[in-house]
Amino acid sequence: MLVPLTNAPRDYAWGSTDLIARLEGREPTGRPEAEVWLGDHPGNPAVTADGRTLDAWLAEEAGAAGAPAKLTFLMKLLAAGSPLSIQAHPSKEQAEAGFAREEQAGIPRDAGHRTYRDDNHKPELIVAVSDEFLALAGLRALTDTRRLLALLGPAGAVLSARLDDTDAEASLSAVIAWLLSGEAQDEVDALIRAALDAPRGAGFDAELDLVAHLAHAYPSDPGVIVAMLMNLVSLAPGEGLYVPAGVLHAYVAGLGVELMAASDNVLRGGLTPKHIDVGELVSVLTPSPGPAPRVEAEEVGEGLWRYPTPAPDFTLRRADVAADTPVRVPVADTAILLATAGEVTVESAGDDLALTPGRAVLVTPDAEGAVLRGTGTVFIASTGFIA
Repeated sequence: MLVPLTNAPRDYAWGSTDLIARLEGREPTGRPEAEVWLGDHPGNPAVTADGRTLDAWLAEEAGAAGAPAKLTFLMKLLAAGSPLSIQAHPSKEQAEAGFAREEQAGIPRDAGHRTYRDDNHKPELIVAVSDEFLALAGLRALTDTRRLLALLGPAGAVLSARLDDTDAEASLSAVIAWLLSGEAQDEVDALIRAALDAPRGAGFDAELDLVAHLAHAYPSDPGVIVAMLMNLVSLAPGEGLYVPAGVLHAYVAGLGVELMAASDNVLRGGLTPKHIDVGELVSVLTPSPGPAPRVEAEEVGEGLWRYPTPAPDFTLRRADVAADTPVRVPVADTAILLATAGEVTVESAGDDLALTPGRAVLVTPDAEGAVLRGTGTVFIASTGFIA
């Protein structure tokens, strides 16, 4: 069964004013368009062709269609026109404990100071669709961070002295807590000024450009300096980044397909006017320095690629469909397909539907799978690991 899905873009302030519109081939509205949610998450469920929300459709039709009553994943089209907040997500155990604690305290789930809005973890994967997608992900190796801080003169030396190579994790955790505590504002301002005046040509020009961009958008925000501790990643179309629990990250600019466990739990760490619970952020943080957590797609069939992650909640595949070469997609579990290029017709269980960029469809389980014909790119979100 094919169930067309639509949703209105969410108008978060950081959203792009044109990336989603350009993908869909329509005139921009002039307003920020940040995310299109394609799932049954109650925060913003997709809408089926008959006007029902997807969560209602699943509750009423799942049994007959062979679909689950609730999806374990949430697919999004994400368009960043300006940087998102620096953030991390809890593990499943941390989410369950935090949610129960805030429920017991009687904090409304939509309260601005609420941290745990559900009891689920939120590992996430993003794959670039635009020509470039910029992100911050994970904490940079200390040797490289020291090289960057050396360009900042005395202000950089103050921060560098707080980073202990013998216990990198503990010192990074302590530094992040210190920067966000409000007690380091003078040092934060000095570091920002020094970064704006730092010499170029030493291998960190992109990082210093980002500091200038962030400082303009978020003057005196300690997150500008937290960002200096993180890996700056540039993704080309089709390249992916996987963010497990506890890893600091922030999407900076570009259009991508995002897939995550069905959760809305976010612990922020700067670049935002929203509530920051420093203690809770540090408690869930995985402060291990190292390279950015890139994901390389692996071919699993002709024209079909999979992005391997350890997340049990979701699998993301990509179909590159060429003329006269159909791509067969196994659909053992309910899947959501989203087109990002060209025009591709989806055929399943005797039904067919043409997808153009930005259009999506839910496909219920089918032993024969789905066949994609035409020319273009389609991303396929489904539950769990698929060989």
